[in-house]
Amino acid sequence: MHRTYSMRATRAPTASQIQNPPPPPSSTKSHRLFGRGGLGHALRRNTAGAFGPDLAKKLSQLVKMEKNVMRSLELVAKERMEVAQQLSIWGEACDEDVSDVTDKLGVLLYEIGELEDQYVDRYDQYRITMKSIRNIEASVQPSRDRKQKITDQIAQLKYKEPNSPRIVVLEQELVRAEAESLVAEAQLSNITREKIKAAYSYQFDALREHCEKVAIIAGYGKHLLELIDDTPVTPGETRAAYDGYEASKAIIQDCEDALTNWVTQNAAVNAKLSTRARTLSQRRRNGIKARSEGQHLLQGQGRVQGGVPAGAGHDLSTQDTPLSDREHWMPVRHKEEGYADEGEEEVEEEEENDLDAPSHTVLGSESGLNGEGTRGRNQEPVDA
Repeated sequence: MHRTYSMRATRAPTASQIQNPPPPPSSTKSHRLFGRGGLGHALRRNTAGAFGPDLAKKLSQLVKMEKNVMRSLELVAKERMEVAQQLSIWGEACDEDVSDVTDKLGVLLYEIGELEDQYVDRYDQYRITMKSIRNIEASVQPSRDRKQKITDQIAQLKYKEPNSPRIVVLEQELVRAEAESLVAEAQLSNITREKIKAAYSYQFDALREHCEKVAIIAGYGKHLLELIDDTPVTPGETRAAYDGYEASKAIIQDCEDALTNWVTQNAAVNAKLSTRARTLSQRRRNGIKARSEGQHLLQGQGRVQGGVPAGAGHDLSTQDTPLSDREHWMPVRHKEEGYADEGEEEVEEEEENDLDAPSHTVLGSESGLNGEGTRGRNQEPVDA
């Protein structure tokens, strides 16, 4: 019998991959100085937010904690595939029915491990999007600090030299700083809302697909177990010859077809709101829509929301690619985002150094699942 640990030697794109192109491999799958956990996890968790602007510290800690989650998911995926291989190896010495079924169960468990590995890649898109919010927060901090510094200077001069002509100059600077800060804060709020919705859409979409496919595999695994004859025999009695090879192969093929053809529209689990929840949610959406239409009307009359004159401060609206474009995943290039957190040996230095880099601030800015080449082992297709 040919033992196999993967459903198929070559993989064509599944229906869900064609509908939603896969992301690049997760950035956490390389550059490991301290291994998969333990010391590396502790360093990331304890040093996150220790450096950099106060505004970005809390989200920086969240981003680092999510990196620990991803490393743990990678470890689970790898060890699940190893368990699947070991189950198949153990079953070789058993009776024919147990041997065949454990071999096919190993195939299904290995597929779950591969799905978990693919889930990590999609999970990383959520993390990258949250990192972009962190970087925006960090770049807005200097405008806050400048406004606060000018305010303190004015208060100090009024206390020491109430008639100083410099007070008038500082008050004019404060007006400009407040206008700049007002625009930056408003656009930070807008971008934060847009990106947090996109980030958790990435995560929930990936989680939904992963869980649905795992449920499919679990269902076919139960069908495989039915091929084992567990009728008790008396000592010396011989069991009937096993004739389930074709059935087990057919179950594996059906499982493969189900996974290949799965798309979000055909998901078995749907979150259904109660009448009350649906009414309240619709009321909220209608209110948002009404306010948005009112703002567009005011802007069409030459007015700006909040009384901020057009052109005041710096425009942040074009600094990022619109997240509504779901046809393109965000590239995994963290070192270009202002935080180089791939090398764990730089854990304590990375945020301090990168936050000071002016070329990446918001106020100065310009604007397998993946390829399915070789995942696991390229073994022979299942044939018993």
